[in-house]
Amino acid sequence: VQLQASGGGLVQAGGSLRLSCAASGSIFSINAMGWYRQAPGNQRELVASITRGGSTDYADSVKGRFTISRDNAKNTVYLQMNSLKSEDTAVYLCNVNIMLRDYWGKGTLVTVSS
Repeated sequence: VQLQASGGGLVQAGGSLRLSCAASGSIFSINAMGWYRQAPGNQRELVASITRGGSTDYADSVKGRFTISRDNAKNTVYLQMNSLKSEDTAVYLCNVNIMLRDYWGKGTLVTVSS
């Protein structure tokens, strides 16, 4: 299974970005999909997750600003990030769970300038 993330970049505070992560390979059924992030010197943290049925969960720090969604037909998960803040600067990694095994993408860098 391979995960290809895209959509990161440099944005000013208050701006928006949309991340995408497409899974490919031997995929029967993806359970949960999610986005994590890791800033320099910090631990990796969960940003948002979504089940196959569409139930979502968000970190308190992004509630009301970020929206996670998925397209099961395309094996793709999205993260719409609005009202970005400098503290959102991090490498964002996508994660999928298939048959109780976690797979990780390489990450995409999001830099928010103040």
